[in-house]
Amino acid sequence: MRQIMQVVVPADEYLVHQTPETFATVSNADISWTEKVWLSLFARDGSVQIDFGIGKYHNRNVIDGFAGVSRGVEQITVRASTELDTDFSRVGVGPIDYEVVEPMNKVRAVLRANDVQPISFDVTLTAVLPPFLERKDAQRGSDGFRVASDLRRFHQLCTVSGWLEIDGERTEITDETWLGYRDRSWGVRMDVGEPAPDVKAPNRMNEDFLLTWSPMYFQPADGSDPYEIHHYLQWVDGEVHYFSGFVNYPDGRQEPLHGCVDDLKYDPATRRLLGGTMTFDAGWGEKRTIEIEPVSDTGFHLGTALYFGFKGDRHGMWHGVDHTAGERYEDMTRRETIDEAHQLRDCVIRTKEGDATGYGIFESIVGEHPRYGLTREDSFL
Repeated sequence: MRQIMQVVVPADEYLVHQTPETFATVSNADISWTEKVWLSLFARDGSVQIDFGIGKYHNRNVIDGFAGVSRGVEQITVRASTELDTDFSRVGVGPIDYEVVEPMNKVRAVLRANDVQPISFDVTLTAVLPPFLERKDAQRGSDGFRVASDLRRFHQLCTVSGWLEIDGERTEITDETWLGYRDRSWGVRMDVGEPAPDVKAPNRMNEDFLLTWSPMYFQPADGSDPYEIHHYLQWVDGEVHYFSGFVNYPDGRQEPLHGCVDDLKYDPATRRLLGGTMTFDAGWGEKRTIEIEPVSDTGFHLGTALYFGFKGDRHGMWHGVDHTAGERYEDMTRRETIDEAHQLRDCVIRTKEGDATGYGIFESIVGEHPRYGLTREDSFL
């Protein structure tokens, strides 16, 4: 019989320990502790997009993952979940696998042929810029007591190569025609599992809620080095709960941004981004204004990946061993569909600052906002 606190795993061979425990144990007993991988990869012409993610929940003994495709308004998703201790060293679950080929430079994501949906892919991401840390996401619950979020994240711009197959038709993916972002996060995370039934836990999303997260890549017209502008904003009832913003450079430098004001438009029926501008406070009176617009209707809705819950399922929930599920939606603009899959989507955008142009991913959740012409009556989250 296994003895408590005496599990040794392959990672314990390496000289990278930071606590006097094995890697089977994390330093925090909160059941919301999560290690997560996320990828959003897209053809630059906006024709198709791959989204991918894996979540490892040490204190729940669960690992789950998703892999999906957005093609115009169509979306196809495969999900898998199992008990973590069935194969602790594998970074994958069911038909979904993730491999670090070269740390900080090259990773691989695979969705094998499966019985859930007729999609599969094998793609390799190669770094364009270094990985960049975001400001630590440290937030307390609305009562000011429990730590609701204590999370670190880095993200990285990459080119993409490999192949994608849908309904038996294979498409080759090349570094010249595809881009993508990946991120890695770890720590205590919001919205893992069901809320505790005996704890008062107000839902911020029932209030006047706004969330935007976007890494944006720019290539100057003169061919000089590319750069990135990234931000993450959580805003509730007129107050900023969290903001992280930086201008990121190829040599690894990060210049902080101190806030942002947007002039964006959203479709009131679907809350899909229509475009607009974002103006960032770069300090000492300097402003940087970015123009953004969606590349196409393509944009993966993260609800089917269990973000903010999906049909009673949530990240980290126990489903036993070798659980798989998934679905195919023909039109993600239908109200009955987006009521299930929520607003949050990885919208592929074009970016412009002066003569520098590029691409990015824009995630947003927008509640009632008269400034956008959005009312509570047509709101959904």
